[in-house]
Amino acid sequence: MSDLTFEQMLEESFKTIHNGEVVEGTVIDVKPDEIILNIGYKADGIISRSEYTNEPNADLTTMVTVGDSLTAKVLKVNDGEGQVLLTYKRLAAEKGNERLREAYENKEVLKAPVTQILGGGLSVVVEEARVFIPASLVSDTYEKDLSKYQGQEIEFVISEFNPRRNRIIGDRRQLLVAEKAEKQKELFANLHAGDTVEGIVKNITDFGAFVDLGGVDGLLHISEMSWGRVDNPKKLFHVGDTVKVLVKDVHDTKIALSLKFPETNPWLHAAEDYAVGNIVTGKVARMTDFGAFVELVPGVDALLHVSQISRAHVEKPADVLKVGQEITAKIVDLNEEEKKISLSMKALEPAAEETKEETPAAE
Repeated sequence: MSDLTFEQMLEESFKTIHNGEVVEGTVIDVKPDEIILNIGYKADGIISRSEYTNEPNADLTTMVTVGDSLTAKVLKVNDGEGQVLLTYKRLAAEKGNERLREAYENKEVLKAPVTQILGGGLSVVVEEARVFIPASLVSDTYEKDLSKYQGQEIEFVISEFNPRRNRIIGDRRQLLVAEKAEKQKELFANLHAGDTVEGIVKNITDFGAFVDLGGVDGLLHISEMSWGRVDNPKKLFHVGDTVKVLVKDVHDTKIALSLKFPETNPWLHAAEDYAVGNIVTGKVARMTDFGAFVELVPGVDALLHVSQISRAHVEKPADVLKVGQEITAKIVDLNEEEKKISLSMKALEPAAEETKEETPAAE
């Protein structure tokens, strides 16, 4: 017969556990801030809220149910009150770190939601393991406000893995750069001068607008925005506008764009529209001492020589005309090849005025 007491035999029937050991248990009770596990030991295991989740105010009764099986790690065999302190979160983080190590070594692309916006970047969690993505590695362009990423699922790679120093760094930027390079390669392979493409205005300067064609920017120079004159591109376009443009030229990585489509060329039907003898209306665009240039339509200017302004003597065009003034005149010459048109207002004045002007005054 055994000399052991009942209590000694009962104690020997339980397994022994040690700090750092991984144990399996069954949930026997759940409180808002605490989970109690039967781990087959003489004392129950306790998982506090902070050792189960990173959510500071989480209600554990909504996350765990009595009867659930959990794997946890022993933090302390005896907490002073005869209970075993366990951690679920840290064990999960260790497993997560192993997952991140594999991803780092294999250069694997990971996907995870952004859980926190920090001063210098974003924090994401992969299987309870935290990854920090510095602001400089969030995008391929500078972003001052990162708040739009809160809760958003993003892709990244692990660029630095050093859990001992608590440095697990994610990089989203290199994925975006690689994706853009692939798009650029594909776009340049299929883009040719003469193509009509659609893009979005990305930036506007005094000399033109940069249009995003889907990963590649093209320049729409101010001289190519209209057949007529454009003084300020910002009066025609706004960032975010969708525009249909003509590819004028592709050279290496530079794309020249235009809105001067051949079919809208105002000189296309010049022989008919501006035939000698036609009466036209236009606006005075600019003046010199020898005459005024009149815009008939955007892209078509005609010269009204000072001698053709009136049958009466005109010293300077500015004496009788103003920029922006609308005038009616007769076309007296057309040179399609050089794109030159000559006008005459004098030709529309009654001959009687000329006779009256030329009659010498009585002595």
